[in-house]
Amino acid sequence: MQPTYAQPKTLVALSGGVDSSVAALLLRDAGTPIEAAYMKNWVNEDNILGDCPWEQDIADARRVADQLGIPFRVVNLMEEYRDKVVAYLLDGYTRGLTPNPDVMCNREIKFGVLRQWALDNGFSSVATGHYARRVRLPAPAGHCQSKIDNGSDRPGSWALVEGADPNKDQSYFLAMLSQEQLRDALFPVGDLLKPDLRALAKRAGLATAEKKDSQGICFIGKVKMADFLRAYVPDAPGPIVRADDGRVLGEHRGLHFYTLGQRKGIRIPSNTDGKAYVVVGKRSSDRALLVAFDAAEAPGLFTREVIVHGLRWNTPTPPCGALELEGRVRYRDPRVHLSFETTGPDTARIVFAEPQRGLASGQILALHDGPRLLGGCVYL
Repeated sequence: MQPTYAQPKTLVALSGGVDSSVAALLLRDAGTPIEAAYMKNWVNEDNILGDCPWEQDIADARRVADQLGIPFRVVNLMEEYRDKVVAYLLDGYTRGLTPNPDVMCNREIKFGVLRQWALDNGFSSVATGHYARRVRLPAPAGHCQSKIDNGSDRPGSWALVEGADPNKDQSYFLAMLSQEQLRDALFPVGDLLKPDLRALAKRAGLATAEKKDSQGICFIGKVKMADFLRAYVPDAPGPIVRADDGRVLGEHRGLHFYTLGQRKGIRIPSNTDGKAYVVVGKRSSDRALLVAFDAAEAPGLFTREVIVHGLRWNTPTPPCGALELEGRVRYRDPRVHLSFETTGPDTARIVFAEPQRGLASGQILALHDGPRLLGGCVYL
C-alpha cells in the first residue's frame, strides 16, 4: 500500500549517485513528502559499449531509498530517450555539429517526460541532484531597466541561479529549461559545496557516500563519447588539411570525432618548434578536417560575433530589445560579457566583448544576468 500525504509530494530522480542521494536526504529531513524514481534511459542491448553500469546504478538507488524509508520505482523512459536525445545526438554529429546530450536530457527527459509523468501521478515537483539554485524572484525596484522581466507581479515566478560551489555549478546544463519547467523543479543540493555534501552522505551512512562521480555521457555512464560514436555512426574518412596552405597532412576517420578547438586526438605530429595543431574548421564538400597551429591568429579558431538560434528563456516573459548580458560559452568556462540583440522569433546576434575560442555549431550558449541564468541558445 502506497502512503498517503496531506501535502503535495515530490518525486526525487535518484540516479544511483551521491548528489541525488543527498537531495533525497535533505528533502526527507525537511519533512517534505517524497518518493524516488530511477529513470531507465538506456540499456546496452547490443553489448558493444563495454561498461554501462545501469544495473548497479539501479541497485544503488534502491539501497538509498530503502535507507531513507521512501518508496522507490524504476520509470522506463527508453523509447522517449531514443526519440528525444539519442536521435538528436546522432543526427547532430552526423551533420558535423557538436550537440550537447546533457542539456537535452534535462530539457526533454528529466524536466520533460519525467516531469509530466510525475504530474500525472500525483506529484507536484521533481527534485534532482543538480548543483544549481531556484529562487523566488524579488519585487521590482521601479522599472526593470535591464529589460529582463523579473516576474514579481506573477505569483509563482522563479529564477535559476548558479550553484554555490563554483567548481561543481551545473546551471549550464539547465540553460534550455522554461519557466514552467523551473516552477516544478527542486535542486536541494544547490547551496552545498561538494565536500560538505560528501560529509552529509557519510554521516547519514548512505550507500553512495563514497561512490565516484560519473564521468561519461549522461545516459551511458562510463562510456566515452568517441566510443559511442564509433559504435553508432559509420566512419566517413577524409583528409586532414592545413588551413593556411591547403597541404594534406593525413586522414581522419570521420568529422564527427572532432570539434572546433580540439587539440588532442588529431593524430598528426607537432612541428619542430613543438607547436601543436588544433581543429579550426570542417569542410563538408570533401569531408576535410581543417587544422592550424594553436595560436591567436589561427584562422577560424577565434570568434567575436556569432548568430544563434533555438532561443529558450526561463524568464516569465522573454527579454526584449538589445541587452548587455553575460554568457557561458561552454561548461566550466567563466562567464563573459556580450551584447545580445534578437533578429527573429528564436534567433539573435551575439557580439562578445572579447573574441572566444572554438565556438562550434551545435554547442549551447548559456545566457546570464550575473549569476542568474536567463536561458540558452545554440550556435549556428
